[in-house]
Amino acid sequence: MKEKFDVIVVGAGPAGNAAAYVAAKGGLSVLQIERGEYPGSKNVQGAILYSDALEKIIPDFRDEAPLERHIIEQRQWVLNDDSFIGAHFRSDAFNKGPANRYTIIRAQFDKWFASKVREAGALQICETTVQHLIKDGEQVVGVQCDREHGDVYADVVILADGVNSVLARKAGFHGEIEAQNVALAVKEILFMPEEVIQERFNIGENEGVVIEMLGTITDGLMGTGFLYTNKESLTIGVGCMLSDFKASEKRTSPYVMLEKMKQHPSIAPLIAGGEMKEYCAHLIPEGGYRAVPKVAGNGWMIVGDSGGFVNAMHREGSNLAMTTGRMAAELVIEAKAAGRQMTEATLKEYTRRLKDSFVMKDLHKYRNMPGIFHHNKQFFTEYPDLLTGAARHMLTVDGVDKKTKEKQVMSSFRKTRTLPGLFGDAFKVWRSVR
Repeated sequence: MKEKFDVIVVGAGPAGNAAAYVAAKGGLSVLQIERGEYPGSKNVQGAILYSDALEKIIPDFRDEAPLERHIIEQRQWVLNDDSFIGAHFRSDAFNKGPANRYTIIRAQFDKWFASKVREAGALQICETTVQHLIKDGEQVVGVQCDREHGDVYADVVILADGVNSVLARKAGFHGEIEAQNVALAVKEILFMPEEVIQERFNIGENEGVVIEMLGTITDGLMGTGFLYTNKESLTIGVGCMLSDFKASEKRTSPYVMLEKMKQHPSIAPLIAGGEMKEYCAHLIPEGGYRAVPKVAGNGWMIVGDSGGFVNAMHREGSNLAMTTGRMAAELVIEAKAAGRQMTEATLKEYTRRLKDSFVMKDLHKYRNMPGIFHHNKQFFTEYPDLLTGAARHMLTVDGVDKKTKEKQVMSSFRKTRTLPGLFGDAFKVWRSVR
């Protein structure tokens, strides 16, 4: 007899866990397949958790989830080689009531989330790779695993197998992922005493700081850096578009870029003495709205990174992953209750709901930004120098009157970019986010 489930979920990251948990809690028979030794075994890095998305799935998650620090301060830095100019937002309001954002260690969090999936009644199998989707004509009816008697069947398969999305590509749902739509990020976790972190970042127990960075730290490539405070560690990393790494005449190594970033005079004092115990490199889908493939068809749906659901402009990923996973599972529950078949006509409702959600609305808002940054590298090279230079010049008291200094600053901007260039850059950014 063929083994059959209502739902098969491939992957046990935030998107896959969300889909499997919601489906199981909704009374469906669920099989979740994870190729790692255990959920989270491939994710050693730190990350940001957005509570709103998880609250809609597990309202009381704060009682037991492995959270590091709730974020009370956000810093945005634009760096040149020896300085930075930036903006900070810090509020004690983030200490009152349930927090909106937390730092987490993915290995611990994914493992916990997967335990909740099992508690909800799903069958979870690890160290198993799904090699192919099984089709009956155009209808996906199951998966073929790398085990003896590894064919398993279901009414619907939810793909949460990560940015590479090998299964969707093999099945012909979309083509090869283009390098210009994927970022390669490298991260380290640096361990240090809790009290040292709190002193350096001027925070109390359980409070956290996030620093997002842009500028010459990416060596002229399109990308950003980041620094997160965990309980007894810091997560630091940098990422650039894979196409830029491939095309760079310097052949910049991601690891060398990270090491150089760690030596920046504004960053080095914050991480001094940290003991590096974990390092990882991973791909992030950052092509945005225009890179999202078809995400539903006959017997299948795609969620999370597999569908390119990452808002790179705001560095949001886990909330989009959990939201898409939840929405996919909710649709299956409704369709099963109504006795509908898992055809494309039924599952295309997932695409419509996504369009009406913040997920696609936010991606649509920033749909032109990837192209703007791809073709205007001055935002990562010339502008960091211009902005930090202007700040240094205006803050230097040397007997030169401020009116003259303002003229000198404007002269440096015009000399570097010209007036048409400055207005053109400003217009490009305005038009892409309006």
